[in-house]
Amino acid sequence: MKIFPLVLLSVWLSSVAAQPTSMNRIVLTPAFINELAEEMRTNNSALWAARARISAAQQNAKSIPLWRDPEVMIGGMAAERAMRAEDGDIIYGAEQMLPVFGKEKAVRKAAGADISVQEADLDYQFQTLRKGLSAALFDAALRDELLRLSEQDLLWLDTTVKGVEERYRVGDASQVDVLRVQNERSRRADQLVSDENRREDAYVSVNRILNRNAHAGWTALSLPEAGKAVPMSQKVVDFALKFEPKLKALRQELNKAEAIAESSKKEKRPDLALAVEARQYSGTGEARSGAALLKLKLPWFNKNKYDAAVRRDEARVQELENQIEDYIHQTQAEVHHLTSMIDNARREALVYRNEIIPRSERALSSAQIAWQSSKDAFRDVLDSRRMLLEARSMYFKAVADQYKAISELVLCCGVGDLEALEMIDTETNGADWKKPRERKE
Repeated sequence: MKIFPLVLLSVWLSSVAAQPTSMNRIVLTPAFINELAEEMRTNNSALWAARARISAAQQNAKSIPLWRDPEVMIGGMAAERAMRAEDGDIIYGAEQMLPVFGKEKAVRKAAGADISVQEADLDYQFQTLRKGLSAALFDAALRDELLRLSEQDLLWLDTTVKGVEERYRVGDASQVDVLRVQNERSRRADQLVSDENRREDAYVSVNRILNRNAHAGWTALSLPEAGKAVPMSQKVVDFALKFEPKLKALRQELNKAEAIAESSKKEKRPDLALAVEARQYSGTGEARSGAALLKLKLPWFNKNKYDAAVRRDEARVQELENQIEDYIHQTQAEVHHLTSMIDNARREALVYRNEIIPRSERALSSAQIAWQSSKDAFRDVLDSRRMLLEARSMYFKAVADQYKAISELVLCCGVGDLEALEMIDTETNGADWKKPRERKE
């Protein structure tokens, strides 16, 4: 019976400590995420709505006329026959507004600016959804890893329960040990059901973003190794300020507001129309007279209303300028915050992978060996097992947190994926940024 703990140790270390990736698991990579992002671009309903808004803006811009519809008039005159014969009793003519003061072009330009706004909004919606998709995928991969840990731990506990019960029958273990390991097994079995539910819920979120059936099946995912460091630098900040999707959308909104303000300024210009009029006598059909007129509409009585409209639109321009200024500061702070989160999560993952997990494995091995010679050491076996499980779980959570923060930074910089982010020269410029403190051993 003394050989039994060594069997448990070999099973545990081969399944939990080594953690090989099986052939039927998919490792999350930038290429795989980009492939799903393209599926999302095609199928997501929110992006369909954004493309419909672009189409509506394009058609709206085309619907703005440069030349207004002409007006045609026809009428007659009732008078004595002699007067009708002399002046003509059939009157007809036409009137055409002339686009000579730039009012129509300004309205068309403002409508055209809305197309760029909707296109920037589509890009922002796509980038935001891709960030959400990446976060959902890393959450799902984390749930797969934790579920695998629960399954392996339940297998270990099943084997351990049998071993402890066998040792109890021969007097080599106490009843407390049997009850303790049975309780551990019951808790893990219940935890396994909870982990399965959380995994299913995580994939429901992924399927919703991809517009798949909510309960569509997935091959189990694996988290990648801890990612590379993404140091803070001025170039990363400059890249974010240039390409951040929401910032680009706000700038397009500003262009549109400026075009609307310019249109409002031109609205108080007069309207000029050309009119022609002719008369003929109905008795003989002969023409009697013709006239050409220029008509000018003078905005004298509504000047205050036009000025108020201009001030309204200029205030909207000022509002957007202030929003952009505020969002620039927010983006700078967000980049700093995300690079700090990435660094913290990466260092935590490396500490667990390189230091805490190996120590926990050695502690479990020592506890197993001690249990062979002392039946009172079984509590140490369970405590060491919990310590190794916690270390392994915390490693996976730190890796997932790092990549979710990287996904946020990818959105903030407006790039395609982590590989594109790594192409940015992230070397710090001089002493612009504080160097991280070296950890003392």
